[in-house]
Amino acid sequence: MDFIGNYWFGNATKEVDNVKKDLNEVPDKISKGATKMVNNVTGKKQKPLSELMKEFELPAGIFPNEAKHYEYDKETKKLSITLPFICEVSYRDSSVLRYNTSVTCLIEKGKLSEIEGLKTKVMLWAKVTCIVCEQMNLHFTAGLGKTRSKKVYEMVRDAIPVDKF
Repeated sequence: MDFIGNYWFGNATKEVDNVKKDLNEVPDKISKGATKMVNNVTGKKQKPLSELMKEFELPAGIFPNEAKHYEYDKETKKLSITLPFICEVSYRDSSVLRYNTSVTCLIEKGKLSEIEGLKTKVMLWAKVTCIVCEQMNLHFTAGLGKTRSKKVYEMVRDAIPVDKF
């Protein structure tokens, strides 16, 4: 019985030590969360992606409704968009854009360049590398150039999940 008692108390002591360790880590986790909340309150909260697109004179509907989270670096002009799943959007002119879960590009007035994570269907799926907005048209560079009406991309649309990018 002495061995069993020592074994049980030895394991109980280890468990208590683990609980103490976990409790000591709680303040660190809380302070990190609090910092994040303070940052949002102090004015670092982002505007919707559709507003950012309009600010750069690009149609809001280039990216689907599901594109809620993005990061924009003003210095490098890099835009990184995160989507919850690989998806595609069909537009009124029968064009289709397919999005990976991560789309990155450089953004400037009327232009998205160095695009990664976006394809369009021409005859087959082609990687989109650049979108230029010019007056009433969007010019897509995707292996070969393709011009589409800008009006078609003004409205933000819902995407449908697809199996692969």
